[in-house]
Amino acid sequence: MSKFSDFNFSGHKALVRVDFNVPLDADFNITDDTRMTATIPTIKKILADGGSVILMSHLGRPKEGPTDKYSLKHLVKHLFGLLNVENPNPALGDPATRVFFADNCIGDQAAMTASMLRPGEVLLLENLRFHPEEEKGDEAFAEKLSRLGDVYVNDAFGTAHRAHASTAVIAKFFKPENRMFGLLMNAEVLSAEKVLHGSEKPFCAIIGGAKVSDKILIIENLLQRATDIIIGGGMAYTFLKARGGKIGASLCEDDRLQTALDILEKAKQKNVSSHLPEDAVIADKFAADANTEVRPSDAIPDGWMGLDIGPKATGIFNEIIGKSKTILWNGPMGVFEMEKFQNGTKSVAESVAASTANGAFSLVGGGDSVAAVNKFNLADKVSYVSTGGGAMLEYFEGKVLPGIAAIKD
Repeated sequence: MSKFSDFNFSGHKALVRVDFNVPLDADFNITDDTRMTATIPTIKKILADGGSVILMSHLGRPKEGPTDKYSLKHLVKHLFGLLNVENPNPALGDPATRVFFADNCIGDQAAMTASMLRPGEVLLLENLRFHPEEEKGDEAFAEKLSRLGDVYVNDAFGTAHRAHASTAVIAKFFKPENRMFGLLMNAEVLSAEKVLHGSEKPFCAIIGGAKVSDKILIIENLLQRATDIIIGGGMAYTFLKARGGKIGASLCEDDRLQTALDILEKAKQKNVSSHLPEDAVIADKFAADANTEVRPSDAIPDGWMGLDIGPKATGIFNEIIGKSKTILWNGPMGVFEMEKFQNGTKSVAESVAASTANGAFSLVGGGDSVAAVNKFNLADKVSYVSTGGGAMLEYFEGKVLPGIAAIKD
């Protein structure tokens, strides 16, 4: 496995798998370009060396083949802007980075445009998922893609858990020295491995979100490593009900009550401190204009639901986070999208940032947690913000990610 930073891309055509699966509004404007900006350093390093770049990505979940709604052509202008953000001055011999678009990811046009690409130029291929072979991990499709470049770079951590043609199968068509992780992928893997295999104690895992079923495996794997596990968000009410609490109309997975009890028992056996919220901000309906009260989390009246952790829980959680040397945060503490129910998530985010400033290593991952640190302008105050929601979750569940294995093998 070559190390990206040490590789000289001069004269090479680098085929780079990126994760440009960004949200678009009705007019095809990008509403959050985090995934695109995250991979720009990888692209710029290749170009600076004197190489050219062929980018491949998916966008959305097209089921009917090519669809305008899911075309990557909508990203070309924004990509051009990101690559030329430093305003090159042609008068000084610093021309703008040219970005070309191929309206298919395989076929004659893609092959011809790629072959004519000169050093310092970029080609964006059309959506990989316009071909069902991509998600099927089709070997012949992967081989056609591989012909477009002579070096393969995987910089798409967000799709590393998929055994798709462009993320896992394609690597076999490149010599080991010519396949590698990009800068983003490398940083993601190093950060995850630091938490999983090199964590300094105390190690606090903050797990939130709606469903226990989504987080069972990650919690069980973290019980081998963490000293404290904080459970918040909607999933906390399944644990509270399992312990005999009254949770009113709060979110609950009744078929997971025994699972919740088993997790708490396993934590006890492994001397891991598990923490459920002692109080909650409850509401009489799921709405921004709901009436609210603060009640003990296990004594919520009928018809009322817990939508955020309360002040007591916030204080306890903040104290635990403040003492931690390693922090993993996956999932919000409440419905932070509504102002009335954002305090718990915001407070936890601020505590993670403060602990990081005091020397802790903090990794934030999962769509909602990332959205929260971005909303509260704290993304640059934590050690690392992961771009891969599902991939990070599976990595912390202890699974082998095909996109990582393909490069390492």
